[in-house]
Amino acid sequence: MSQSLTAAIADHGFLHVEGSRMAALLGDAVAALPEFVASWERLETDTHMRDGGRYRQRRIANFAAEPGIPGHSRGEHRPHFQAVVHNTLNGGVDRWFAPIEDAIGTNAALQALLDLGRDLADSLAGAQRWFVEAHQFRIEAAPGAPGYPTPEGVHQDGVDLVIIAMLRRINLAGGETLVESLDGRPLAHFTLRDALDSAILDDRRVRHGVSPIEPVDPRLPSARDVLVLTWKRR
Repeated sequence: MSQSLTAAIADHGFLHVEGSRMAALLGDAVAALPEFVASWERLETDTHMRDGGRYRQRRIANFAAEPGIPGHSRGEHRPHFQAVVHNTLNGGVDRWFAPIEDAIGTNAALQALLDLGRDLADSLAGAQRWFVEAHQFRIEAAPGAPGYPTPEGVHQDGVDLVIIAMLRRINLAGGETLVESLDGRPLAHFTLRDALDSAILDDRRVRHGVSPIEPVDPRLPSARDVLVLTWKRR
């Protein structure tokens, strides 16, 4: 793992990493990326949106990491929960989503991203017993019906570390990532465009959000496919 990633996150609370750099960090596991990306075609509609939207599809999985034991072990499928303070739109309730497919949960690209994130989390916080969640998201948009990657607005996730990795942008405009301090001071804005372009966030120190998306060509489907990984101390 590049120590410069840890140093930058420690200094600023976040880091924007270009896809080419992420690919280099993942090494040979990048060869498994096409199979991983293709699985976004099999996500299921998020039916828990209190704004009534049907523009988000997803799957989730949870993992555990123990100090001194390499890798992550997948846990029993469980609901996703966020406190209302972290998700004012959909928080406060258990939300059950379809599980990440077994073959995708062991995909080499996902496992390499998990290992990278664990190295960062351990470097920033010391070796911990980590509870890890993986979220596959697809946000869709149509003419006159924008998609909202973060419908809850600029927020924290209530964890220690967050990695948001772009997998694919399909016929869309918008989707700018916003990072701000806990007191609302703007820190950065950038757009994840290429495969593996990533935002890495110390969730204890910064808030983040993403602007709405819309189709470039109204005649064609439009979607934003991302992977979100989170590490939280157990």
